Amino acid sequence: MGSGIYSNVRIWDGISSNYRVGAIEVADGRISAISDSRGGRDCSGLTAIPGLMDAHVHMTLDHSIHPVKEQLEQTNDEIREKMLVRAQKMVEAGITTARDLGGGAWLELELRDQINRGEVAGPRLLCAGQPITSPHGHCHFWGGESATLDDAYEVIARQHGRGVDLIKIMATGGDLTKGTNPAAAQFSQEVTTAIVQRARSLDYEVAAHCHGIEGIAHAAHAAVTTIEHCSWVASDGTRPNYDPEVAQTIIDNGVWVSPTINAGWIRFKGTEREDKLRSLYREFKKAGVNLVASTDAGIPNVRHEDLPKALQVFAYFAELSPREVLQTATVNTSKALAIEHIAGTITPGMSADMIFLEGDPLEDLECLQVPAFVLARGREFVK
Repeated sequence: MGSGIYSNVRIWDGISSNYRVGAIEVADGRISAISDSRGGRDCSGLTAIPGLMDAHVHMTLDHSIHPVKEQLEQTNDEIREKMLVRAQKMVEAGITTARDLGGGAWLELELRDQINRGEVAGPRLLCAGQPITSPHGHCHFWGGESATLDDAYEVIARQHGRGVDLIKIMATGGDLTKGTNPAAAQFSQEVTTAIVQRARSLDYEVAAHCHGIEGIAHAAHAAVTTIEHCSWVASDGTRPNYDPEVAQTIIDNGVWVSPTINAGWIRFKGTEREDKLRSLYREFKKAGVNLVASTDAGIPNVRHEDLPKALQVFAYFAELSPREVLQTATVNTSKALAIEHIAGTITPGMSADMIFLEGDPLEDLECLQVPAFVLARGREFVK
């Protein structure tokens, strides 16, 4: 655990509308004080912001491998070796926390524990393990197939035994799995609600993969913690088909939306898709839907370290200011991940997770892509 004083630095704490200049004192991996000290490391000209959080990654997936069959042909040792590289790149890029939402052999939990013990470099990981899915459903190859509610309970028990941090349910089909329908719900409302209640009884937060409107509605009524993707796909495959009544249920039940906007979405700029996306996020903002930053890192062409680049794209399509989008990747995500008592802001008592930047991130997000250095639990990393 690192210690030190970082003085003469411009600080955005993750909450305030502007900066203060001072010193950040770190002891044993935590922020011990924000002061006017002139000692320690002189960070004049640098800006410190909370470390970034990606609410949806898959540490075991290789973004350069497209067919699922080839992903599954990798050996566990090959995956372990690649994950070490990914974790290092993530933390060097300023991603100090990430939520892993699916794998089949709990290798990401091994990595989580190695990082927590300080044996390897990487972000704080919160891992869901094997997602609950229907027979032959989305990501069934990860071992969470459930034909009955008792099967789903057994999947939850298995994850519990492995020490997961949360539970994930595949509420609809997905593009990654051939033969599944992203528009179709994989479970009834009754079963979805029962799964969420069982997970809650074990003190787990719940993430729900949802593309189709029916699955989104089921997840919202079941009061999951986060709805992933939230694509509003209609039965005919068109998107987005925003439903204000379902959106109101999302708000009423305190559900967060994790839209998995990655840097590659810039390809929609100047297309009809852009107009539809902007319209959707205007509706979200008007209704008061709470958003968190996420990328689905590991799926084809989505690198694990690219959240800083993705935030610019997120801000563009969702029409968010730099401050607003930074909050979706810091303080807001910490609340959605139920770790706001640990990380997400630069305040005394919090984990020393920070990015030191040359530039003004509240005016220009571009500077996120070239951090001067990063602190993760007080340990320093340079890209």
